[in-house]
Amino acid sequence: MSFLDFLRPVLPKKYRDKPVVIPTVRLSGSIMFSQGNQLSGASLSIASIAKPLKKAFSMKDAPAVALVINSPGGSPVQSNLIYKRIRALAEENDKKVIVAVEDVAASGGYMIAVAGDEIIADPSSIVGSIGVISAGFGFTGLIEKLGVDRRVYTAGKNKMILDPFQPEKQEDIDYLKSIQFEIHDLFIDHVKSRRADVIINNEEEVFSGRFWTGETAQSLGLVDRIGDLRSFVKERYGDKAELKVISEGGGFLRRSAPGEVMQGNGFENIGKGFADQVISKAEERALWARYGL
Repeated sequence: MSFLDFLRPVLPKKYRDKPVVIPTVRLSGSIMFSQGNQLSGASLSIASIAKPLKKAFSMKDAPAVALVINSPGGSPVQSNLIYKRIRALAEENDKKVIVAVEDVAASGGYMIAVAGDEIIADPSSIVGSIGVISAGFGFTGLIEKLGVDRRVYTAGKNKMILDPFQPEKQEDIDYLKSIQFEIHDLFIDHVKSRRADVIINNEEEVFSGRFWTGETAQSLGLVDRIGDLRSFVKERYGDKAELKVISEGGGFLRRSAPGEVMQGNGFENIGKGFADQVISKAEERALWARYGL
């Protein structure tokens, strides 16, 4: 108990009213596996978000935790792990979860959003894309033009399935699609477990892989209301209610992770970090571009 809490009962009424504080965690970026040692927080993973989530849900006086989502999706595994962690913390700490969508909550971003007990979106937010996509390139023509003789030796007849340097095989495509359908079914079950009562009349459209504006998403049952987080919190918890952003901190000049060796004054690690980040940025850019962002 703080000194102000101790004095509050004897203070004049205008000083006794304690504003409700809603801890707020931003979930922003494409969803990718991370070892937690990137030079910047360009992506979302269970490793990168676990500490802020735990800190937010540990605020005892808060009746709810707010999550601000801005993600085009990414790894279904990381999306599911983040979703499960949110729900586990909500149940352990007996707190409601408020989700606010910024620019986009699509694919894995929407998978995380359904962890919310209430989902708010801007009328122009992009919401949905409940589907599975795989993309790649074929280099068979290029490798022939370059006069390159590629030699690969495997044990296991399917070890080179969908190799980009070989012509596609229909049996390989069929196998990939069977995996996609399985993951899609899991995604559908995931959404139904949280929102079956509000999407019941729109299931065929909702699970088609399309995405919509927040306004249309509300009519389909994907979000609960149109608005912004600050206004919603003040409406629900009073004019004095406040949002408190929870972050882990860190950044470019962060300390080394335990066991991480910094050689040559750290320049080798920094150089490798930049190379990894260039690839990560390219992948992230492709995800955002799907939604015109």
